[in-house]
Amino acid sequence: MYKLIALDMDGTLLNENKEISKANYEAIQEAKRRGKKVVIATGRPLLGIKKFLEELNLISDEDYVVAFNGALVQSIKSGKIVAKTTLQLNDYRELYELSKKLNVNIHALTESSVITPKNSKYTEMEAVLNNIPIREIPLEDIDENETIVKVMFVDESEIIDEVIKKIPQKIRKKYTVVRSAPFFLEFLDKSVNKGVGVNAIAKELGVDPKEVICVGDAENDIDMIKYAGLGVAMDNAFNEVKKIANYITLSNEKDGVAHVIQKFMLDFR
Repeated sequence: MYKLIALDMDGTLLNENKEISKANYEAIQEAKRRGKKVVIATGRPLLGIKKFLEELNLISDEDYVVAFNGALVQSIKSGKIVAKTTLQLNDYRELYELSKKLNVNIHALTESSVITPKNSKYTEMEAVLNNIPIREIPLEDIDENETIVKVMFVDESEIIDEVIKKIPQKIRKKYTVVRSAPFFLEFLDKSVNKGVGVNAIAKELGVDPKEVICVGDAENDIDMIKYAGLGVAMDNAFNEVKKIANYITLSNEKDGVAHVIQKFMLDFR
């Protein structure tokens, strides 16, 4: 019997209009009424999902979130930290130098803003999506005590395709490198991924991995899909995600999340 479901946001729970459908909303509320735990596991910062947490009424001290692809795991009401692993300013420096060599746009996320040496449409997109301010600031002017949660290369998908081929092996060994969208390539601490984040919550709640469902669509969801007792890919997921999933649900435009909850949590015997 599955007790906990972890849901990615963009491309999974949200439709293409960045909204939660009526069917997905109702399925989540019914799962909660039956005592199931619903966890949002996202690459976004907490500020970027606050309105959705409120919409779903996932705002108590018994509700948890995996933010920044697992770099921050916390209870929602009190803000109690379950796990937190960030980067150093030197990591941003190193990746900035690489971005110059590869001729790709870069920005970094703190807990409450996006910082960049040069603004781009993708940095604007990040800021609007997550309701956070942009700080356009030269790298040498950043405070040494600034907390860098993750660094991102952001550009046209064709450029990111080429950049991925050129990432040095030493960088791949040092960081968790995941593509969260066609135009976003993310760098996190090597110990960080969504699977580790969901596992931290499951342990906190005394839930066995076999009792966990994880649902996602992109490369940054692979670790949690592999971790789960039931790993689910959306029909709109990247092919590499579908390959490792136990089950493929309907797309994010066809209430794929509601389908999974109904089939494996509400109807499951």
